Amino acid sequence: MRLWLFDTNAVSAAIHRHSAIFDARLVKEGTKGVRVSAITYGEIRYVLESKPQAIRLARNADDFFREVPILPWTETTSEVYGALRAEMRRIGKALQPLDMLIAAHALETEATLVSSDRAFRYVPGLAVEDWTA
Repeated sequence: MRLWLFDTNAVSAAIHRHSAIFDARLVKEGTKGVRVSAITYGEIRYVLESKPQAIRLARNADDFFREVPILPWTETTSEVYGALRAEMRRIGKALQPLDMLIAAHALETEATLVSSDRAFRYVPGLAVEDWTA
């Protein structure tokens, strides 16, 4: 089974349901192989806490997270993160701090990262797909 790790913008596309292309791909793939990093889950929870009036959005998020497992951050994930951050520095590339954590989580789980953020394409060894394109 192929494993897909949704970045924050992919989870947002799934819960907002504004992209017909993304929605069609999600229907095609199903949620069985979809995972979310604990880092992404925290980012989504922050957005929901910042918008307490967004009741429908919160309901959509809760529905999504009932179907999709959240991967915990582990000691192994931390080791992959340390190596990745050092490698990115050596090659002169940078990611936002939370994106670096999410990339490490995808590498550690050998998942394809689903994201529309082009910065992830600079991460050595990381498989990335944009389901909105």
